[in-house]
Amino acid sequence: MTSYRSLFRTPEFTPLFLASSAQVAAQTMSGLALGTLVYRATDSPLLSALSMFGPSLAQVLGATTLLSAADRLPPRATLTGTALAFAAGTAALAAPPPLWGIFALILVLGLVASLGGGVRWGLLNEILREDGHIKDGYILGRSVFNMANGVTQVVGFATGGVLIAFLSARGTLLTAAALYATAAVVSRFALTARPPRATGRPSVRETRRTNAALLAARPRRHLFLALWIPNGLIVGCESLYVSYAPDHAGLLFACAALGMLAGDVTVARFVTPRLRPRLGVPLLLLLAAPYVFFVLRPGPFLAAGLATLASAGFAASLLQQERLMAVTPPELSGHALGLHSSGMLTMQGVGAALAGATAQLTSPGTAMTVIALASIAVTVSLAPGLRPAPRAASAPRTA
Repeated sequence: MTSYRSLFRTPEFTPLFLASSAQVAAQTMSGLALGTLVYRATDSPLLSALSMFGPSLAQVLGATTLLSAADRLPPRATLTGTALAFAAGTAALAAPPPLWGIFALILVLGLVASLGGGVRWGLLNEILREDGHIKDGYILGRSVFNMANGVTQVVGFATGGVLIAFLSARGTLLTAAALYATAAVVSRFALTARPPRATGRPSVRETRRTNAALLAARPRRHLFLALWIPNGLIVGCESLYVSYAPDHAGLLFACAALGMLAGDVTVARFVTPRLRPRLGVPLLLLLAAPYVFFVLRPGPFLAAGLATLASAGFAASLLQQERLMAVTPPELSGHALGLHSSGMLTMQGVGAALAGATAQLTSPGTAMTVIALASIAVTVSLAPGLRPAPRAASAPRTA
């Protein structure tokens, strides 16, 4: 297989990687700070979970209105603008506004994020498609981003926990805003000005038409559902870390990120292309199974071990994205990846809302178990449509 080092010799890969890492660090720090701020003010697991993952709920609006712009806007300008919007919005959250103002800002930032994801991953696919020396370019490149995200989340949550303890939640939000501004600077001055991948003007009508075309093909539809629902439900379990163990939430988040890192490294570097299609469903089951035991109220260190094991299952997303790119036309890659990202993040917000509401009625540990069982049920129901297709059937690329 191509080495990871060769990716960083590919033009534009490194600046895109650095800008993305800065945004992930900012997102983890700001999410932990905002969740802590809201929980201290309201003592509500539901509102705390929604404040951390609420921007994901707004992704469904962006996915149905803005996604046609992912392939029809210049990537550099769009990535710069979205990073600046997050810098301004995160700084405003540090004020902080009243509770309704916090959730209004969360809605706006979620809409911005729905566009940014499609542009970023479409650009990554474009960069690596252009380099003929990169074998398995997208899966290797995305695995590097995922691994870096894992490391960055470990550092970000740990740093966020320290800053909240010794500075304040508001100070942590301002630090995150500065990181978003750094990402904007890197995008503006280190990426090349590229034309849009597709012609035409972005519109709500075009977004909905392309969404329908992408979802019309049965293989893509099952891949989208597998990328969205099990993942989103388990993130709902993660959204309860603050209320499950308020003094050890940073540890749980960091260990979950470490597990995700280990899973991505294993799948991207040590699993052969022939075996990959068979691992998607088992990894989705691994993603949920450890959370079934949270009904027993394990202590923080055992809970951290279970979270680490479960998060290795997030590597299923890497395999499903590879299959999605194989059945999607290149000129729709940004839209397809944006639809995947927006749908996944929307379901993460739905998962956080469901988990928070269940915890409000029962307890955080019980809610995690209920949500994990729901994720397992969804995976089992989707499994028949995720079986590896015969080689000749995987080639069609109808839009």
